Amino acid sequence: MPGKIVECIPNFSDARRPEVVKQIVDAVAAVEGIRILDTHSDMDHNRTVLTFVGEPPAVEEAAYRGIARAAELIDLNQHQGEHPRIGATDVVPFVPISGVTMTECIEMAKRLGKRVAEELNIPVYFYEDAAVRQDRRNLEDIRKGEFEGLKEAIATDPYREPDLGPKVLGTAGATVIGARQPLIAYNIYLTTSDVSIAEKIARRVRNSTGGFRFVKAMGVLVNGLAQVSMNLTNFKRSPMAQVTEFVRREAERYGTGIHHSELVGLIPQRALSNAAQYYLQMDAFDHDQILENQLFSGDPSHSGQPGLEKIDFIEAVAEGTPAPGGGSAAAHTGALAAALAVMVARLTVGRAKYVEVEPECWQVIEKGEQLRKELQQAVVLDADAFEGILKARRLPKDSEALQTKRQNAMREATLQAARVPLMNAAKSIEVMKLALRMAEIGNVNTISDAGAGVNLGKAAFEAAAMNVRINLLGIENEAEPLQMLEELKVLASAALALLEQANFAIHDRSGM
Repeated sequence: MPGKIVECIPNFSDARRPEVVKQIVDAVAAVEGIRILDTHSDMDHNRTVLTFVGEPPAVEEAAYRGIARAAELIDLNQHQGEHPRIGATDVVPFVPISGVTMTECIEMAKRLGKRVAEELNIPVYFYEDAAVRQDRRNLEDIRKGEFEGLKEAIATDPYREPDLGPKVLGTAGATVIGARQPLIAYNIYLTTSDVSIAEKIARRVRNSTGGFRFVKAMGVLVNGLAQVSMNLTNFKRSPMAQVTEFVRREAERYGTGIHHSELVGLIPQRALSNAAQYYLQMDAFDHDQILENQLFSGDPSHSGQPGLEKIDFIEAVAEGTPAPGGGSAAAHTGALAAALAVMVARLTVGRAKYVEVEPECWQVIEKGEQLRKELQQAVVLDADAFEGILKARRLPKDSEALQTKRQNAMREATLQAARVPLMNAAKSIEVMKLALRMAEIGNVNTISDAGAGVNLGKAAFEAAAMNVRINLLGIENEAEPLQMLEELKVLASAALALLEQANFAIHDRSGM
């Protein structure tokens, strides 16, 4: 698997029509880079839980395709099942697995929600870490009344208004999208068909009614047996073994017991080894005693951690080779400035004090991340442009024709070596604008970081501009170079103005 891995576990409101489930799964699997890990269909719940992983862009696209296909194939007006639901695609959580932050998963949820609302015309609610409203953070709160109840309330009750999309439910219902930590979907079946016993136990075990802090639970009837259906949202602090033993003791109070248990989807290995440690009473157990942990501890392909870059950029600059040089350093600095603007935006969203500027902060994050990636790529582009000059210089010049060919190649390579830093100079100005805006509206505790972003953006501009000018020496009166130098003058004026505005904003908000 790649260095960046996101898990997605969408829940689709169908299990009794295998052909429908297959079409949805096929739509997800058709996205390149997606790996389907598990498909769990429950006939009583009439619900399919799909688990897949991949790099963030692929996972986001696959989730959208699954939602779109389910909307075509599932009519909530005809759906019946034991499990609460409000949509054909009921819930779509993103879970960070490797090399991905929770913030990135939140951004994935927000982008997907916007696309689902705009392109599929489906109401969208955000939950868990992606929640827009903290009173709707819990999934069970959003699902109250299910599809039938929401159908009546969505247009009239302000609390039930969707975060995005229409205030009306179609046949696909609504979809809840979010970001969360890994959880364990764990069901315990009792040796009775009396569902009221499972409901009583669920009330005792779940957090919302005084039970385990990281357990959500409900009682349902499945395959003729009462079931305590649970989500363990933090298995380290609400361990499976202790939860199981609690359910066992509660069941005994009502003259019943545990028939069997099941997992829905996947489980972290540590959760099972923790349970084994508990039941086997291995008080001195160390997880490094697990054979596979030792075998794969030094293997990056199994560790799930992204590998280090083969060559450190700063070390590469210091080596004394012609490239990477000043142009690449300018792009690198611009990327760092963009990262600071994004950092401040991410430290602003989700805080009540800055709720009014949150939409703009999300725009800064999206644009800043794009600029950061483009400038990081430009580090290589600039080095490649310089290599183009060296390659042209090495062309043969043994005849007049070869000399002409060499001169033309030199001229084109020189122009390219100016075009790349000019592009980076323009991008650095865009970065300065983002950093300035975060200095004006962002979390005041990070205002110095925003200021650093503006100043690094200015340094990136100046370094890039210097590379433009040096590469145009001798041809500055030609048409394209003249146009490039005029553009550079406009950008230089903008850079000075942005720096002045940033200094004013920082002094005004912080007193520095």
